[in-house]
Amino acid sequence: MKWLVLLGLVAFSECIVKIPLTRVKLMSKTRSEKNMLNNFLKEHAYRLYQTSSPGSNITTHLLRNIKDIFYLGNITIGTPPQEFQVAFDTGSSDLWVPSVLCSSQFCSSHVLFRHRESSTFQPTDTGFRIKYTAGNMKGVVVHDTVRIGDLVSTDQPFILSVNNSGFEGMPFDGVLGLNYPNLSLTGCIPIFDNLKNQGAISEPVFAFYLSKGKPEGSVVMFGGVDKSYYQGALNWVPLIQADDWHIHMDCISINSQVIACNNGCEAFVDTGTTLILGPGRLVDNILRLFGATEHYVSCSVVNTLPSIDFTINGINYPLPAQAYTMKDSSGDCYIGFRENQVNTSTETWILGDVFLRQYFSVFDRGNDRIGLAQAV
Repeated sequence: MKWLVLLGLVAFSECIVKIPLTRVKLMSKTRSEKNMLNNFLKEHAYRLYQTSSPGSNITTHLLRNIKDIFYLGNITIGTPPQEFQVAFDTGSSDLWVPSVLCSSQFCSSHVLFRHRESSTFQPTDTGFRIKYTAGNMKGVVVHDTVRIGDLVSTDQPFILSVNNSGFEGMPFDGVLGLNYPNLSLTGCIPIFDNLKNQGAISEPVFAFYLSKGKPEGSVVMFGGVDKSYYQGALNWVPLIQADDWHIHMDCISINSQVIACNNGCEAFVDTGTTLILGPGRLVDNILRLFGATEHYVSCSVVNTLPSIDFTINGINYPLPAQAYTMKDSSGDCYIGFRENQVNTSTETWILGDVFLRQYFSVFDRGNDRIGLAQAV
């Protein structure tokens, strides 16, 4: 996680596979909160439910609510299928889940893939390491059948993790990358490309709707766009280059006064990032404008804070204070901007879930562009 055909989008709305995403809290702050989370998981064991509209290929999975902030969806791997909850991440390209051979602390509290129980499992001798912003993962490349709802990717390469560090307390079992194949660290074909090549999806498009203020309702859809999840026009933004979900952003402003991205900058649209990330100096300036102390502001002033406008391809995308401020587990309010720890040669921002809750997002691999519209 930086941490995926215009006329066909509506025409194929009945061939969309929609996978609900679970909204969960990123990290427990205290031991008591961890105990509460563990108790919740035991009491609310996840079950796979499906509903399909008659005469269509739309598939919907009911959601599991674990609290706040992080969005997860379920997939299955193997024959017979074994179920995992994963983060659908446009900031990476690889799929990994933990192996039954994993002995790290992360694996002790998550679902593990039992390769010997799958008749379609195929091993390789290729070992691999992946470094995310949040932590590190070490594993081996294998092949098996992967299902996302009704979508089936056969002979799908993925990584079986045998060691994880830095992910302790994270609620997901693994990560499913939806970025371009050139960014696959293993050099293997990503699952979206495999689905596309195998003819499992009608159009090379997927889209996200992330719910606001409620745990249910979030979905990732494949093969088209369901217009009921947004209002107004769907505005298309070309990618800077057809190798990553990054776009040009004109500026960031408050009340028509530019506060960042003064001469234009790059922005990554990343579902695997919770907040909005930017250069430390500019983030600090924004926090000072809001009178924030270590990112925190009084909850009583949230309704008085101004909207922040992100201008992209000549169109303003306002983010109201209610969208960029959040409450932590203690009920204190904080601003959803953080410094990007990755050094870049040019000014770069990462538009994570804080932005994407406000705007329905479409990732169009067929035309190398991103669509944005006001979410309902």
